[in-house]
Amino acid sequence: MRLIGALMLGALSWAAPAVAQQASITQTIAGTRLDVSATGEVTRVPDLAIISAGVVTRSTSATAALQEAAQRMQRVIAALKRAGIDDRDIQTSNVNLNPEYRYQENQSPQLTGYTASNQLTIRFHDIRNSGKILDALVAEGANQINGPNLTVEHPEAALDEARAKAVANGRARAELYARALGLHVVRVVAVSESGGYAVPPAPPPPPMMMMARGERDSTIIQPGEQKLQVSVGMTFELQ
Repeated sequence: MRLIGALMLGALSWAAPAVAQQASITQTIAGTRLDVSATGEVTRVPDLAIISAGVVTRSTSATAALQEAAQRMQRVIAALKRAGIDDRDIQTSNVNLNPEYRYQENQSPQLTGYTASNQLTIRFHDIRNSGKILDALVAEGANQINGPNLTVEHPEAALDEARAKAVANGRARAELYARALGLHVVRVVAVSESGGYAVPPAPPPPPMMMMARGERDSTIIQPGEQKLQVSVGMTFELQ
């Protein structure tokens, strides 16, 4: 009954949203104890790109700077919707207004104008066409773009595969230690998971450009592959 209860508690923990998940099973041990850690890894092609795009404007008055930023952003959002991006995938992430000063020696700072910025966070499900959409945004007034952050939108199945690999790797390591010690593995006494996560890729190179039949260069975003890992700690009884 204690084991069933622990398993039920572990099953409930899988439903926790976007946090490091923890599953544990504990038992008493009578023989030689062996603690090992193991990692399971799988790769997937990212199917979601998250990119920040925005406009930065400057004017002698705060009102004019904000109004120009708002007008440009309206054109940017209209371009996104024409490209088929859903409203739920477009989110305002930052609106900012800052004064600008000119500094001269032995003089008080002089106000020269204002800088306004308006930023969007955009989710692209069609990664390979997202570069073309970004080019369209620039044509409509966007002058600040950051990203992309490429990820797997629904990683649960991939993480489950990584969990199975992590457990298999942990058992294989325990068997190796047992043979080296002249013992054998009797049972698994405890299992704990430190959480599943995506391995950050190396810093990407600058966006690649290509010529398309005499047209202007267009930005291309390559999804590549992403590694997903799960690490587990396992305790075995050896005899």
